[in-house]
Amino acid sequence: MKKYPLSKLALYSAVLPISLALTSCANNGSDSGAADNQTNSLVPANQFDLNHWKITLPMDADKNGKIDEIDVKEIQNYYHPDYFYLDENGGMVFAAPNKAITTATSSNTRSELRQMVRGTNKKIKTKYPGNNFSLAAHPLAKRFGSVGGKLEATLKVDHVARRAGYPDKPPAYSVVVGQIHAGKDKALIAKELGFGWGNEPIKVYYKKWPNHDKGSVFWNYERNLPKEDKNRTDIAYPVWGNVWDNPADPGDAGIALGEEFSYTINVHESTMHLTFTAKGKPTVKYSINLANNVDAYGNVDEHDHPLGYAGDWHYFKAGAYNQCSTKDAKGGWYTACPGTGDWETDKKNGDYTQVTFTRLKLSPSTPE
Repeated sequence: MKKYPLSKLALYSAVLPISLALTSCANNGSDSGAADNQTNSLVPANQFDLNHWKITLPMDADKNGKIDEIDVKEIQNYYHPDYFYLDENGGMVFAAPNKAITTATSSNTRSELRQMVRGTNKKIKTKYPGNNFSLAAHPLAKRFGSVGGKLEATLKVDHVARRAGYPDKPPAYSVVVGQIHAGKDKALIAKELGFGWGNEPIKVYYKKWPNHDKGSVFWNYERNLPKEDKNRTDIAYPVWGNVWDNPADPGDAGIALGEEFSYTINVHESTMHLTFTAKGKPTVKYSINLANNVDAYGNVDEHDHPLGYAGDWHYFKAGAYNQCSTKDAKGGWYTACPGTGDWETDKKNGDYTQVTFTRLKLSPSTPE
């Protein structure tokens, strides 16, 4: 991969995202779970500030062959009785079966929010700078909706898929409950700057093997490299318990299903500061500069992009991103988890994931 000084990126201002906004393809009628006056108690936006979020759901209610998305305006009065709703305690529930429609670039189902910095202003397209954030190191940082940002969440994982065709593949029995996604950008890729691959500088995971009483919380950093690069892989960092490829029982060091924990992802300037807390557990913190190739332990990673994610655009995501793919293939992500595509059947068989948030807050970044 070519290595460019960051200053050269400024020469390519014309390649900032110009693609059209993703189209919301779910309707807001009663058959898709829209709330009415009698069901306001189920609408997540009545308890949570969703003014800068849209959601992707594991369904195709309008039968157009595309996964459904509920945009910022629609989500203010929306719930789905299976996949996205408030429970009796006011918690925001996200659920996703193993088998359902997925996004075009993934084989994993999701009920997951996507940050929309623009709010309801659709004059700003989804992939435009004004709807996303950059690092301070980006040469065109002033064009973005913000420089960095903070996501704070408190949640419990209610369920993870209990069966997998390839149980030894790392994603089996796991769910991603929060992440930062870099933008997939063909224009940047074409300029060979080493950005625009759509990788993730952080994914917060929970994984519990079916024969264990407790699971593990950890986070992964993906090297910012093209898909075909053999060195593009996820680097796992432990929080409580083990990381994703360790089959050992975490015991008392782990987190049980239904046990609440919190995470804060605070990207200030170009550094990502992480804080994880849970009752009775040690507080765990990490810091990593996302504009270079020094890892979270302070070591240079010679295989990573030398400028990290400095030239990318970013957005937060939160919810239930089910990692139990039903795809049966050689790749490490394909766990061949069972599923019928019928929600009631899959729920009965344990072939789904579910997460409940009691706090979710977006705000500007803060110094550590």
